[in-house]
Amino acid sequence: MKQNEALFSVQDLHVTVEDKQVVKGVTLEIAAGSKTALMGPNGSGKSTLANALMGHPAYTITAGRVFMKGEDITDLPAHEKAKRGLFLAFQYPVAIPGVSVANFLRTAVNARFGRDVPIREFRNELLEAMKALDVDPSFAGRYLNDGFSGGEKKRIEILQMAMLKPGVMLLDETDSGLDIDALRTVSEGINRIAGPENGVLLVTHYQRLLDYVKPEVVHVFMDGRIVKSGGPELAHELEARGYDWIEREVFATEGN
Repeated sequence: MKQNEALFSVQDLHVTVEDKQVVKGVTLEIAAGSKTALMGPNGSGKSTLANALMGHPAYTITAGRVFMKGEDITDLPAHEKAKRGLFLAFQYPVAIPGVSVANFLRTAVNARFGRDVPIREFRNELLEAMKALDVDPSFAGRYLNDGFSGGEKKRIEILQMAMLKPGVMLLDETDSGLDIDALRTVSEGINRIAGPENGVLLVTHYQRLLDYVKPEVVHVFMDGRIVKSGGPELAHELEARGYDWIEREVFATEGN
């Protein structure tokens, strides 16, 4: 990565879902060591953007480019993006009956780093990460997300991040369905993993997550595009006033 080059860069991205354009020209950058929030009402296209960035086959990038550490990763499949350190935490993590958390994580870690990590080394690192993130060690033997509560699923995703050590973390409404205690625990895990070498994109429509994971930049996303950007104070204004005032402001500007 060249000096002053963004860790992660999205340039004029357009995305369609079933031939309907949902993302309409998004440009943003994530610097190493930074946290960026993407806020917007339900149905604005935030999750579509996150899934398209990760390479979900149901989302088609029709224009624009995505760069990570200076490499164009736009057209790479999801597993290749993951190998390069891109991570997507889902709004609704799926259950995989028959696959234990430990086996899933070991397979993912081996693929991420391109080597067969010795069992003892993997086990020690997993137990250390579980302790740091307050995850019950017994979860290692349980089937992935099978019968887990919403908060438990989100903790396991944070555990995945701790083990995979991603360069860029896309967190798609990680706060969805969490009570205040689970939100605090998950937020502490995100803050523990975030560091000077990686970047975080927090996708949410509530300000409450940002009380714990504090962004430097806040973008407002509406109708498939970023319509306003600012600092942390913008998130507080959205919490107090909602999104209607921004919609009126945008339409008034575009109408002139």
